[in-house]
Amino acid sequence: MNLQNIPQIKHTNSNNFFLLAGPCAIEGEEMAMRIAEKVVAITDALKIPYVFKGSFKKANRSRIDSFTGIGDEKALKILQKVSKEFGVPTVTDIHTNEDAAMAAEYVDILQIPAFLVRQTDLVVAAANTGKTVNLKKGQFMSPESMKHAAQKVMDCGNENFMLTDRGTMFGYQDMIVDFRGIPTMKQYGTTVLDVTHSLQQPNQTHGVTGGRPDMIETIAKAGIAVGVDGIFIETHFDPANAKSDGANMLHLDYLENLLKKLTAIRSTINQF
Repeated sequence: MNLQNIPQIKHTNSNNFFLLAGPCAIEGEEMAMRIAEKVVAITDALKIPYVFKGSFKKANRSRIDSFTGIGDEKALKILQKVSKEFGVPTVTDIHTNEDAAMAAEYVDILQIPAFLVRQTDLVVAAANTGKTVNLKKGQFMSPESMKHAAQKVMDCGNENFMLTDRGTMFGYQDMIVDFRGIPTMKQYGTTVLDVTHSLQQPNQTHGVTGGRPDMIETIAKAGIAVGVDGIFIETHFDPANAKSDGANMLHLDYLENLLKKLTAIRSTINQF
């Protein structure tokens, strides 16, 4: 995938990794704009190609009373406004075939959630929009098996896709990252490491997913060292009160320092 095929993406000649970052879910316009403004400023300063991330709807929830969204069209319009206001591309999850065409009217990248990446009809619907597709590796899948998901997109005549590792289930309540999978997946396409979801602790007895945000820097550094093309980070200015995935999001105040370190590592890696 050529990054330059993503509308409005900047700094593609910087030889840096690219970043997909933003809140887990769109909770409202003010919060989305506040996060976008901060991340755009940081990534412009560091010459990092940046895509704003925000889910317009959260369909994969542990409990029926969990937050799912503020309304599909309302959230999608906020994503569109972020793109227009800050001149950056956007990415959001889709969960049904109908979501693909709807979301494609507002965002630049359609993301297939890890639980759904084997759903052929969903992948095909996303690919057929002509938008870039982000295929997240299922927690239950090997890196090698992602070549089949990639092939589904290419069979639709769409060469614009990326593969994202978001960890692998380790027992019932933990995730691990097998970094051997990064070079494997890079054989099939542009590869991203989803740092924050890789640190989830699912299936908690109270029905709310836990996480290890204290390990975000460790996993992110390792990902850059083994050569990922992009990094995915969910971030929020108040993770403790975020409506979704607060337990594993990075506090927005810590993002700049982390990205400075990752940029320095990438600069060193580029010499080899």
